Amino acid sequence: MGWRRIVRNFTPSWFAVVMGTGIVSILLRTLPYNARWISHGVAIAFFVLNIALFIVITLMSVMRYTLYPKLWTAMLGNHEESLPLGCFPMGFATIIDMMVSVCSHWGDWLIYLAWAFWWFDVVLSAATCITVLFMIFRRQKPSLDKVTANYLFPIIPLIVAAAEGSVVANALPSRSHAITTLITCYILWGIGQGFAGLVLALYLHRLTVHGLPPRGIIVSVFLPLGPLGQGGFAIQHFGVVALKLFPRSTTSLTAAPGAGPWMHGGEILHVLGTFLALCMWGFGVVWLSFAILSLAALRRFPFNVGWWGLTFPLGVLATCTGILAETLDSLFFRVMGMIFSLSVCLLWLAVAAGTLRRTWTGEIFHAPCLQDLREKERQRMSDRRV
Repeated sequence: MGWRRIVRNFTPSWFAVVMGTGIVSILLRTLPYNARWISHGVAIAFFVLNIALFIVITLMSVMRYTLYPKLWTAMLGNHEESLPLGCFPMGFATIIDMMVSVCSHWGDWLIYLAWAFWWFDVVLSAATCITVLFMIFRRQKPSLDKVTANYLFPIIPLIVAAAEGSVVANALPSRSHAITTLITCYILWGIGQGFAGLVLALYLHRLTVHGLPPRGIIVSVFLPLGPLGQGGFAIQHFGVVALKLFPRSTTSLTAAPGAGPWMHGGEILHVLGTFLALCMWGFGVVWLSFAILSLAALRRFPFNVGWWGLTFPLGVLATCTGILAETLDSLFFRVMGMIFSLSVCLLWLAVAAGTLRRTWTGEIFHAPCLQDLREKERQRMSDRRV
């Protein structure tokens, strides 16, 4: 009863609130048509709010597994609850992004602090991806009808870490540190996009055979926008950073200027990144159309913490649109970026209002792994009677 019930039912899904709030702060900072009071006022207010939310949700999570240690094992054994573990490094990555964007004028020490945080986020993202996927292979083994876009949750953190790493690399004072960071980002992007492509193919097969997901998790149809939108932003921003880091006249991407007569590696990576970003943006818009049609087909579906999964995927598609507008100097992408960004902000307000209302009543706190524990306890009691 009381606060213990809230702590006991406080699942990793709550870090999606940090993701949603963080992407809003980033979008308000980088709106195509912006005003100073938004980029230096409202955006920073959302940044501060996001830090507070991250601290509170982290403390609540620590309390949960400290007071109820058995819930950690139970959570890992339940795919519905363990998959959102990836929300923690993704939410943390949005804070790192805004640290570099808002506080870089504090000095190099802040940039290197963000760099250290980023390496921690990389380790955490890789560990989450490998561990959660292995737990699915080893213990959970869900049937095809149980596969949803939520299986992208442990994979997307690698792509998000890659994208934010390029932002940090662009601000690092040391060229060698920046190049090391950028190379790491390319590796993370390749791993994340490879896994995401496999999951999207499996998810499309599941939709073909079993139809739309249940009403309770129907909002998960928006999650494919995550790897496509963030991946498109990342691969394009890698090229922007490469233009700055890699010398103009060299046959080796990282060699000193004057080492060769013909190749400019940064230009090649920039053009290739823009091409791939355009392809991924188009694919993302197709998935967005599928998602909207899916919601329209069901019309009514229950509100839960999973609704925060609507904000971040659409938000990263907006960031991809924004950098395309900047690179191509395109009015179309600039207007689309503004539409996507404002839609995410309005969506954040709607979801935040629904969350606050249901938090007050307590109905939003629900942990699927508790049902697994109850069933195990009933089975244990039944065995004892026998």
